Amino acid sequence: MSRPRIAVTLGDPRGIGPEVARAALDDPEIAALAEWTVVGAEGWEGPGSAVSVGRWAPGDGIAAAGRIAGEAVRRATELALAGEVDALVTAPLDKAAFHAGGWRFPGHTEMLHALAGVPDVAMMMAAERTALGGPLRVVLATTHLALRDVPAALSAELLVRQARLVHAALRGQWGIAEPRIALCAVNPHASDGGLFGDEEARIVAPALEALCAAGIAASGPIPADTVFTRALRGEFDAVVAPYHDVGMAAFKTAAFGSGVNVTLGLPFPRTSPDHGTALDIAGRGIADASSMKEAVLLAVRLAGRFDTAGRRG
Repeated sequence: MSRPRIAVTLGDPRGIGPEVARAALDDPEIAALAEWTVVGAEGWEGPGSAVSVGRWAPGDGIAAAGRIAGEAVRRATELALAGEVDALVTAPLDKAAFHAGGWRFPGHTEMLHALAGVPDVAMMMAAERTALGGPLRVVLATTHLALRDVPAALSAELLVRQARLVHAALRGQWGIAEPRIALCAVNPHASDGGLFGDEEARIVAPALEALCAAGIAASGPIPADTVFTRALRGEFDAVVAPYHDVGMAAFKTAAFGSGVNVTLGLPFPRTSPDHGTALDIAGRGIADASSMKEAVLLAVRLAGRFDTAGRRG
């Protein structure tokens, strides 16, 4: 069986992306798992073949860094859509630089969604090992939004689409025959019967009904202060969180350094480490490559299962 072909984008050249990518691909066990294509600024001298998307040098400024980082994502996505690579691993972007460089997307997830032209995507944080032992997988129903904008963005239809994506991925790519999905509540105590908001009755309950009618093992709404603990104990295979920080705070507390960002719904696997650019420590040789290694390993695993699992679930 041939090795999968994996593209790795280097992210913001001012950040730790290039060094954690180098550390991951320098690992001989990882290097042997796939054929690597590294996409980023000119000058890559590490493992794999290099695809340059332009020159960058210290002092070129924030916009130049963001332009290079975004172009690497665009080019790597082009390779994946053309079937020239089987999966994509993306090192971190700096969103301010990304926007200054002319890219009009909130982040990777939204850019990949647009470039791939698929109906829906989901942002799932996945850790197969955590500080508390068990795995934790968290889907963010809404991603990069101000908290004040979340209630208007949430709908029963959105929760159903996101839960369907994670259900298909867990069956096809994780090999879980009957995934159990928890719908996290929006309000404290799942609103206590309407005392603290109506989103549970108006949005989560109809979503739960639709999912159960479709034969998906879903539960909820479950308060945020208990649902992640229950998932870590093995009661659920994934949690759908209503907004970014309620999911990310729990996830990174349990799995920082071993977590991976996975985009579901694309016609190819995409993973990314669970941290940012860490501009303050870049180039000092102290960046922890653990999450990048996990992202690379998961991309290899998913690439091996993807075609046989069905590209869109």
